Amino acid sequence: MSKISQALQGLKRFTTCDIGDALVKLKHPYGGFLEGLNMYSPGGGTSIYGPAITVKMVETNSPGPTPPIHFADANKEGHIMYIQQPKGLYSACWGGLMSTRAQKLGALGVMVDGRIRDTQEHIDMKFPVGQSFTKFGPWSEILRTDPKKINVPLQFRGDLWIYPEDILVGDENGVVVVPPSLTEHVVELCQERFDIDEKTMEALRAGEPMGSTIKRLRK
Repeated sequence: MSKISQALQGLKRFTTCDIGDALVKLKHPYGGFLEGLNMYSPGGGTSIYGPAITVKMVETNSPGPTPPIHFADANKEGHIMYIQQPKGLYSACWGGLMSTRAQKLGALGVMVDGRIRDTQEHIDMKFPVGQSFTKFGPWSEILRTDPKKINVPLQFRGDLWIYPEDILVGDENGVVVVPPSLTEHVVELCQERFDIDEKTMEALRAGEPMGSTIKRLRK
């Protein structure tokens, strides 16, 4: 089993909350939390864990070359695509046909930092899709976007970047990104906190007060 596979197996025991807390302890920017991104499909407590494929979108007719393939065709088995769309644009950049293609290629899901559409189609095919806006965008020539680069580092906010093959984790709490170099440490810290939380929960169920329990167990 590769190191990436081992890391993924370790991370799968924990939620984005757990992983984000560990990344904060490791002083990773913003705890790896991709603020605003939420899972809209398929619901029901779905969690996804996988290496990232990144896509940078730009306004249509922006100068410079574009990828030789449709960006939906860049999805790969066992991966999660992260798409970054310029802020404030009107048009969706992901829909049901694209999810159909991504699912056929074995992708685990798609996270769109921008607008999507066809939410019910994604839900019906049980394909995990997240976005950073709650309102859909129509296909439109007005402020439309096209893919510019595939598998390049993308800045999310400040010092928080998403690199190809970084581990993306998405669940009902939100989305975090974990650099592969930190995964082993993250798993260790998550397990340590999990054990403490189990003891804390047991004490609270036994009727112990919150304040003294927290002081005793969660130093």
